[in-house]
Amino acid sequence: VDSGFPRSPRGALKLARALVAAVAFLCFAASRAPGACTALAVMEATITVLFFLLYLLRLDQKLNWLFWPLADVFNSVMAALFLLVVCLFAVIVKTNNGTLAGGVFGLVLLVLCVVDAVILFRKISTDGPRGTHTPAK
Repeated sequence: VDSGFPRSPRGALKLARALVAAVAFLCFAASRAPGACTALAVMEATITVLFFLLYLLRLDQKLNWLFWPLADVFNSVMAALFLLVVCLFAVIVKTNNGTLAGGVFGLVLLVLCVVDAVILFRKISTDGPRGTHTPAK
């Protein structure tokens, strides 16, 4: 277990994403918003918690058949695109105050997803090549 991960910027960002997604889900569920809003918030919270556990338990180092940081960047970018569409729709339609609040929390989640993708992409691009560090001939 990597006990320092929750206190790191990446760990704190993952926790923030999960909490904001949970709050957006609660707002959408309480307001009886369309299924796409609620489903997107639940999926984002679940996937973020799974990535948090992956890094917390250091499973990314044990399951090295996939480059997990790149998968995490892909998840963050796709989540940001879906959140942009669904949450803008929720804010514009605004059937009630719960839908509006869920849409606003979804837009905050969108910003957190973009920040997470940028931080992860910078980490990937500055860490250098993966595997052995022998120079190419």
